[in-house]
Amino acid sequence: MTLKNTENVVTTLLTFSIALLGLTFLLGANPNALLSTFNFYSLGSVISPNALGVATGIALLLLALMTFAARFQLVSAKVVTLYAAFITAVPLLTLLSSTRWMVDLGGFPIIGSGQGIIKYFAVLPLFSFLFYRHKFSQLQLIYFNYTPVAMVLLWIGGMKFFEFEANAIVGLVETSPFMSWLYDVFSVQGASNVIGGFDVVFALLLGIGIFTKNKPIIIASGLACLSVFLMTQTFLFTVPNTFNSTTIVNGLGQFVIKDLWFIANLAVIAYFTVFQSAKSNFPKVQDSEHN
Repeated sequence: MTLKNTENVVTTLLTFSIALLGLTFLLGANPNALLSTFNFYSLGSVISPNALGVATGIALLLLALMTFAARFQLVSAKVVTLYAAFITAVPLLTLLSSTRWMVDLGGFPIIGSGQGIIKYFAVLPLFSFLFYRHKFSQLQLIYFNYTPVAMVLLWIGGMKFFEFEANAIVGLVETSPFMSWLYDVFSVQGASNVIGGFDVVFALLLGIGIFTKNKPIIIASGLACLSVFLMTQTFLFTVPNTFNSTTIVNGLGQFVIKDLWFIANLAVIAYFTVFQSAKSNFPKVQDSEHN
């Protein structure tokens, strides 16, 4: 995979996912999620859910458009990156709210709320790769993109060992032609343990591979991690009523769409560790290389 191909993959996944999220919010999807976010800023009681949806949708659609434009140097990369930082900070700061956490279970994010929020950590590393990679070493960019992948797999994978999460994913697993067989072999909790163990083990192995610069481990564990995020995309089609004629997708669909960001993170990691020869830094020449 060449640098240009990697850029195209990252740009496509970013702009498509952000635009689709924006469109769903604009059409009124998942108003409870918006209220949970904006109540943190004391705005949920003064602005209607419909208005919050419109504002959020427009903000995300604008980010997608600006990202695409910046990729072709039509908009300042600094401006779009700062705007992306602001957009992602809005939900991420709500992790400071006690309503996002289950203190009695080790502080894991609440199902469907905190879990979806932590996924926003994946976005800025991608902007750093697209527009500021000349300012970082390759190793910094690798770990910058590995961190959100490891975070979501270790965190959400770790939740699978708790009964509440095992029960919460039954609707996803039993309707999946790729995963439903787990319930023929294991109990509900056992199947959840297998899924969680897969997530945790391969997230750790990818980190080990990167640290030791072991290409076979990176390839094997990277493909395993990729399979996790590709599998979640199938839930869009296998879980009943995920698609909505009014808002395109429901809250589950929005949750799943964000996993496209981690596929982009893995593409960046693959470029530097598998396809790109080792260098300490990118050259600070050739404007086409760093916009």
